[in-house]
Amino acid sequence: MLTDFLLSHGVGLFVGGWMQFGAAFGTAFLIMLLFGRSFIRAMHKWQKKGQPISENVPESHRVKAGTPTMGGVLIVTAILVAAIAFMPTHSVSGWISLLGLAMFAVIGFMDDYKKVTSQSKKASNGLSRSFRLGIEAVFVIILAYLINKTMPPYIPEYSIALPFGIIFSVGIIYYIFAYFVICGGANATNISDGLDGMLAKLYMPVLIVLIVALYGATRIGFMDTVLFLPGASGLYPVLGAALGAVLGFLWFNTKPASIFMGDTGSLALGGFMGPVAMLLKSEIIMGIAAGMMVLILLSSFIQTMFFKITRISTGTGKRIFLRAPLHHHFEELGWPETKIVDRFFVMSVLFSALALMLLKFA
Repeated sequence: MLTDFLLSHGVGLFVGGWMQFGAAFGTAFLIMLLFGRSFIRAMHKWQKKGQPISENVPESHRVKAGTPTMGGVLIVTAILVAAIAFMPTHSVSGWISLLGLAMFAVIGFMDDYKKVTSQSKKASNGLSRSFRLGIEAVFVIILAYLINKTMPPYIPEYSIALPFGIIFSVGIIYYIFAYFVICGGANATNISDGLDGMLAKLYMPVLIVLIVALYGATRIGFMDTVLFLPGASGLYPVLGAALGAVLGFLWFNTKPASIFMGDTGSLALGGFMGPVAMLLKSEIIMGIAAGMMVLILLSSFIQTMFFKITRISTGTGKRIFLRAPLHHHFEELGWPETKIVDRFFVMSVLFSALALMLLKFA
């Protein structure tokens, strides 16, 4: 909006994508720093007891009792304000990505609200799994339909892009693929938000990959195997705002965390990441960049399935990991929380570097 206002008055300061990116980044980061402390106090006053500590986490987490949650409310607000301020209003891709952010933020907020008000320590104290997955499926159908409609005419409808410049139409399977990309991303970020500062550190390298993919998609010749998508240029301020907000949140979320992101933030960031990757036709690249989060999600799935299968076959459920998700396994091994976060961050950087190599040379 501010970009359009300035352009209408002959000021072309924010006409370029990188200027929009930088302005949105700075605005979102400042919102987090300027309002973070007062927001934390407000959440502490409202929630009183803070987020209940689940019975399914290691004993070391008990000291975190009373820490307020729902920091995602401020993250989402900062992204929306900064992105809309510097995003051209005609940017369809920008609005779709923000719609994904807002949709999954609503689910996360309902989940957080139920946890805080009930103060139950059961792992299932939020929204029921079937209810949440059902809402997510509806949101994915809406987002996938809108994303498909934004593609330029030279890209086949309902198509999937693979590395090495391969693209093909998959028909109705496109919606199933979208479900795995968007819901998979949302649930991977959600389950990765288990230690102080971890999700922010795992998420930022993935954002960097998406930013490079955006540059490749809006610059002819920069990356030969990346599809040219000029309509995606509206994502510059959106990704800038997301990077600034997540970095700003990390200021308050490093150990010992002053506030938790909550499902409001973790689901919103995942529900944002998937649509952006689909808008850039970089879904596989995003999946590789988010490899550490995918491993964390898989660890929980494998643990659950192995327990159920062995309980049926032997009468006694057995476990592969000492505790799932993966970061709790290493906590049970005696690793300090900061060591787990830092080493997972290193792995996220390596996965993102591999994604960048495929983006450039595949």
